[in-house]
Amino acid sequence: MVLGSQSPRRSEILASLRVPHVVFAAPIDEAALLGETPASYLVRIVEAKLAAVRATLPAELRGRARAVLVADTSVILHDPAMGELVLGKPESTVDAALMMMRLAGDTHEVHTRFAVALIGTGATATIHDETVKTRVTFRPVSRARALAYAESGEGMDKAGGYAVQGMAAAFVSRIDGSYSNVVGLPACELSLALEKLGLM
Repeated sequence: MVLGSQSPRRSEILASLRVPHVVFAAPIDEAALLGETPASYLVRIVEAKLAAVRATLPAELRGRARAVLVADTSVILHDPAMGELVLGKPESTVDAALMMMRLAGDTHEVHTRFAVALIGTGATATIHDETVKTRVTFRPVSRARALAYAESGEGMDKAGGYAVQGMAAAFVSRIDGSYSNVVGLPACELSLALEKLGLM
């Protein structure tokens, strides 16, 4: 399997499932388009990641791997006044602290979309794509705790500005759905897809 992502968490999840893989990610522009919904954003970004990996995958990997896996995760907060807010990776410590304060004492959703494509003779066709949603509830968090967490740097490279598998676990009072989906890849749903496709 070629994992088209530089996320160590996704690689760790694949390793825990005993899926042999190599990492080969291709950079894309992940900026949201004006008026784009969270769902359409995920579809577009995952398709773009797959296309980018397909276009740049070295011949040596085409010969060794059977399939490509790409994924993207969004943290979505439903605000009564502003509608759906997509919280991406924080741009600064202050931004990370503000994200934590927004999430504190409320329930948000984590959406991860993944796509699997077979590697053929010069062509890659998507054979499975799926979006998995998990609801995460945070307990109330003081401004001082939010800032201290942001300053730890743990969540700076993660959507929503937090790592559920790290220190931010102390803020999570409830998870409804897949825990690994919040980490970055839904292990159960991915396993079912790979088994069905004969890739696991």
